[in-house]
Amino acid sequence: MNPAYRTLGILCALTFSASVQAQSVTLNLDPAQTKITFTLGATFHTVEGSFKLKSGTIRFNPATGEASGDVVVDATSGESGNDSRDRKMHKSVLESQNYPEIVFVSERIQGQVSLSGESHIQIQGLVKLHGSQHEVTLPADVQVSGNQLNATVRFAVPYVQWGLKDPSTFILRVEKTVNIIIHAVGSLPRSPVAH
Repeated sequence: MNPAYRTLGILCALTFSASVQAQSVTLNLDPAQTKITFTLGATFHTVEGSFKLKSGTIRFNPATGEASGDVVVDATSGESGNDSRDRKMHKSVLESQNYPEIVFVSERIQGQVSLSGESHIQIQGLVKLHGSQHEVTLPADVQVSGNQLNATVRFAVPYVQWGLKDPSTFILRVEKTVNIIIHAVGSLPRSPVAH
């Protein structure tokens, strides 16, 4: 190969690599503003409750869809407003003393993340819950304004299928799937170009 063409090819590759890296974005979630709620259908009523976010950082490249980073939920913070029900949830279902964290590991983003305005994407990754992990694809409605990102994620967790105990009794029956809604708020400082 002609040395001039080889040099040109290397320069083009380096330029493309720098361009892709320059588009790398890091999302830092704000635990104080992020809200995680759940609903669980049960006999005579629907149980509603919440969890607290411990931390969350997702790094992604809008050009390639590659993603990494963890979103960590404090399993011990789960509450539904009923002390006896919450004690049972933590002791028998979540076993939160043994498994104090629920972790989502991001791997890939499907769809284009607009760094200004609205986007509708899907985030692929793993949920680590109660000592096991499960592949999931989470739909997310995203709004970016300046360096602030707001996202709403809705999904269902088939907790019994995933190996957690069914809390149903002879009288009280509960659904085998819990619905989760996450209203996430975070900041998007752009990553510098690697040299």
